Amino acid sequence: MKKRLGIYIHIPFCASKCGYCDFYSLAGCDHMMPEYQEALLAHLEESGHAIRGYEVDSIYFGGGTPSFYGADRIVELLDALKLNGNVRLDSEVTLEANPDSISLNALKLLRQEGVNRLSIGVQAADNDLLKLIGRRHNFQQAQKAFQDARRAGFENISMDLIYGLPSQTKGDWASTLAKIVEMHPEHISCYGLKLEPGTPMYAEYAGSAILPDDDEQADMYSYAAEMLERYGYKHYEVSNFCAPGYESRHNLKYWNLDDYMGFGPGSHSCVGNLRYSFVKDLKRYISGVSRKVSIIDEYEQVDTLERAVEYIMLGMRTSNGISEQDYRLRCQSDWKPILRVLRAFAEKGWAEQTGDRWHFTVPGFLISNTLINIMLEAQAGSRLENIPWLEEEPVPEKDLQLPKGETELFTELYEQKVNS
Repeated sequence: MKKRLGIYIHIPFCASKCGYCDFYSLAGCDHMMPEYQEALLAHLEESGHAIRGYEVDSIYFGGGTPSFYGADRIVELLDALKLNGNVRLDSEVTLEANPDSISLNALKLLRQEGVNRLSIGVQAADNDLLKLIGRRHNFQQAQKAFQDARRAGFENISMDLIYGLPSQTKGDWASTLAKIVEMHPEHISCYGLKLEPGTPMYAEYAGSAILPDDDEQADMYSYAAEMLERYGYKHYEVSNFCAPGYESRHNLKYWNLDDYMGFGPGSHSCVGNLRYSFVKDLKRYISGVSRKVSIIDEYEQVDTLERAVEYIMLGMRTSNGISEQDYRLRCQSDWKPILRVLRAFAEKGWAEQTGDRWHFTVPGFLISNTLINIMLEAQAGSRLENIPWLEEEPVPEKDLQLPKGETELFTELYEQKVNS
């Protein structure tokens, strides 16, 4: 039986850039779409021998704005994948879409040709907030896009939301969640606003009193987790909620350390013990593919110790968490220091054990970066004790230092939080 593989295809084109966006995407470059399409098709064909070594069970068109790229081009890329790889009939095929760049006819074509999951960038239900952050749509367009997707036959729809926006109140956030839940999507993503240097909103709002403070953002997160659980949505990852059975299969590949290949500028791949990424430059990517010269930006072999670190960092982002059996198998080191830390977290209400697996609670997710760092310190100490030649001097056992109280940590939350 062949191993499973996820495919990510990056579409870097946007009609315009949102004020908070730090992803590699370009506005005003529509004229390069045909040339980029040729490069992607050539790259997929060139990589066919590698893809055919797997069964592809998830395909994700991300961006940028894939819906702005055009349904015809997306279908052509999907057909190329079917031709060059072993794409399973039950594959999850996701397209990111913005409400202003998707039509009923396009949705019908996409669904007919195999796209079966839609991720709609809604962000907020307040039109003033949408305008403030540079979105091109209003909430009524988002509602129509959702209705059109249902009419086109989509039975797996995700709605992406952002909290902590400038001037956004807890009431605004509660109203957005209520309106989204009323639509009954299968999946909801809730991301806290993180202003990145170099973006327009960073220049305008960094340090501004108009932004909700860390305590308010923490309250918004906790409210979302409680409210969505009450309506039957499972909190299966730090920022993601779903109806039973509708976890994002593709995103779970990242968190479960499964194999995936990326195509397009800035995309990342991790196959076996190899990790690599392509240049974040559209012209260089196109030129490199056509001239058959290297477009690799970063390339490394992942050793066992790095995998052990990733197992904790990624596994503890999910409600599935980590287990002693998996840990011993992947990390080949002592579980006892990790167990001691997890038990201490449990006493604080930050972690809990379900069956043989440990995972964070909602308060734990709020300070997950701090807690994971403590786990990694315990893990590193364990490794050194088990591999004495890495240290000339024995490593003394340290007393476990728990984080500050919840209230103190909320003031540091979004500087420390894992980038979602």
